[in-house]
Amino acid sequence: MTDALLDPRPSTLDRAAFVRQFGDVYEHSPWIAEQAWDIGLDARHDTPAGLADALAAVLDAADTERQLAVIRAHPDLAGKAAKSGALTADSTREQAGAGLDQCSEAEYERFHRYNDAYKARFGFPFVMAVKGSDRHRILAAFEQRLEHTPDEERRTAIEQIHRIALLRLNDRVTR
Repeated sequence: MTDALLDPRPSTLDRAAFVRQFGDVYEHSPWIAEQAWDIGLDARHDTPAGLADALAAVLDAADTERQLAVIRAHPDLAGKAAKSGALTADSTREQAGAGLDQCSEAEYERFHRYNDAYKARFGFPFVMAVKGSDRHRILAAFEQRLEHTPDEERRTAIEQIHRIALLRLNDRVTR
């Protein structure tokens, strides 16, 4: 999949078209696409993996506060926004694909407890690339990651956000 070309090819787009097409890859953070375009794109960035690398480099180079803002732009998993239909289309598909829209009331309660405990400990929501996972594995990841230090968890959240971006770009090849 990573050898397939994105259509339209990122390297052929002007800045406005590029941001329209790829500005939503990082949740509510179009500045990442803007900066990637400003740095420069070429044919290497026309594949999902190539573009994901360029976008990831922008976020990795950002200061801690900007990284935290990107993490905080993500919704709680199986949270109120999901139940009310307020998620982005990508987040809705991703959470539904992991079965989070089919939680029992007891599971929703468990997600809420973990979401609250996680945010109290780290100051940002739990972020996980849930595509290909299920609610049981996600809940287990919550338990494990609650043991991280704040720095470890910020780095883990950024890694997961990069994974989400790559998965979203791969999905755009098949659309």
